[in-house]
Amino acid sequence: MKAIMVMYDSLNREMLEPYGCDWVKTPNFKRLAEKCVQFEQCYVCSMPCMPARRELHTGRSNFLHRSWGPMEPYDDSMPEILKKGGIYTHLVSDHQHYWEDGGATYHNRYSSWEISRGQEGDNWKADLTYQYQPKGTVFEYKKVMLEYPLYARMMAQDQINRSNMDTEEKTSQAVTFSQGLDFIERNHAEDNWFLQIETFDPHEPFYTLPKDKELYPHHFTGDAEMEADWPPYAPAVEDENTKQHVRYNYAALVSKCDRYLGKVLDAMDRYGLWEDTMLIVNTDHGFLLGEHGWWGKTSMPIFNEIAHIPLFIYDPRKKELAGSKRNAIVQTVDIAPTLLEYFGMDIPKDMQGKPLSQVMDYDAPIRQYAVYGYHGSQIDVTDGRYVYMHAAEHPEEPVYEYTLMPTHMRQMFSPQELQEMELAEPFFFTKGCRLMKIKKADMMGDTTAFGSALYDLEQDPSQNTPIQDDVVICRMKGYIREYMEQNDAPKELYHRLGL
Repeated sequence: MKAIMVMYDSLNREMLEPYGCDWVKTPNFKRLAEKCVQFEQCYVCSMPCMPARRELHTGRSNFLHRSWGPMEPYDDSMPEILKKGGIYTHLVSDHQHYWEDGGATYHNRYSSWEISRGQEGDNWKADLTYQYQPKGTVFEYKKVMLEYPLYARMMAQDQINRSNMDTEEKTSQAVTFSQGLDFIERNHAEDNWFLQIETFDPHEPFYTLPKDKELYPHHFTGDAEMEADWPPYAPAVEDENTKQHVRYNYAALVSKCDRYLGKVLDAMDRYGLWEDTMLIVNTDHGFLLGEHGWWGKTSMPIFNEIAHIPLFIYDPRKKELAGSKRNAIVQTVDIAPTLLEYFGMDIPKDMQGKPLSQVMDYDAPIRQYAVYGYHGSQIDVTDGRYVYMHAAEHPEEPVYEYTLMPTHMRQMFSPQELQEMELAEPFFFTKGCRLMKIKKADMMGDTTAFGSALYDLEQDPSQNTPIQDDVVICRMKGYIREYMEQNDAPKELYHRLGL
């Protein structure tokens, strides 16, 4: 038995032809859908990038206890369980967050791994001719989409990185897929392996070369020196021409993702891997492209463009399901137990996700609802008909990080943050370990100020107009509280949320 996972970052399902898009060119996603089971109700859980990857390993939600961070010593890791059980696991990725302080414990869970550098503001190549002198918030060497000082360092580094990726084969995604395809070339005749091909694309910045941009010709009326391909996580205040140009840049990158997906499908054809190889194609979350007046994620409520994600699975034991669609609610936490079951491994008791076999076979429900969110922010829940976004009723109450690995995204916790650290008693999933309880110092990204909101997706699929229905809200609050109890949520969180 073998398995391949092709994972993207920030892939908006509404930009894919199998999910109804009629203008972004994704013929290989169509080809994929003809082979796979396509999940119509797949949702995120822990947001954003690294929290989503932690639950990809652990099959367990983590956003109630921890923000962005590494794997913890007590975490069960699906690739490591496979490795210890005799399944060779290999990661190829250009996802730069794996090699930052806040993600540095993930890649060593695999038997082996390869990296491709240069995405976003990855500290890759050094070229001192690109030194910049900020004047206010505009840089000497290049104008950017918005005057956004938080991106200053990354944007400077990104220009250096792009100068080293001026041909197709040098781009990060191309190198990543080349490494993945090389693994398949070398090992297709062997048994008992799992390959994860993971690209940062189509995450911003939406950098592509002319070959892909030509698919979406557009006359950009903005400043000729401006790079309108890196929207910030901020309100979409630009003129409509600029917004459309950004969407075309995103579409060009999605089409590039589609081309490289096609190379994997070609390899599956060439080596007859459809006979004995599971294929999973997924993403961590979606992305707002001006919908609801916003770009990106994290700074706004988790609308469905972010939360409602694509998922395709091919199981060689279920060839007769090719082209099927399933409507049961599933989440990212279900991928780890699905792979463990496929390889005949025991599923750890702390994994709360469910194998997707019965959903694939019969569209049989494995949960009544999906809960998702960012640490210390609104908590959202959907039952497929309604989406309810619940904001803290006592936002003045502090939020705490529970961890044994005190690192943020790009740096360790400061000594100041650790001065008042307490030891918390174990949670059910910490294998008897007490944890550091650290007051969250920075509440950036807390969307509590947006308030609570209920949407009826049947009547308002685009979530344009919130409704008031006390009966539904009461039921959805009950789901959130039940979920918190099942996940051993910190006690103070119940009061903060008014639950």
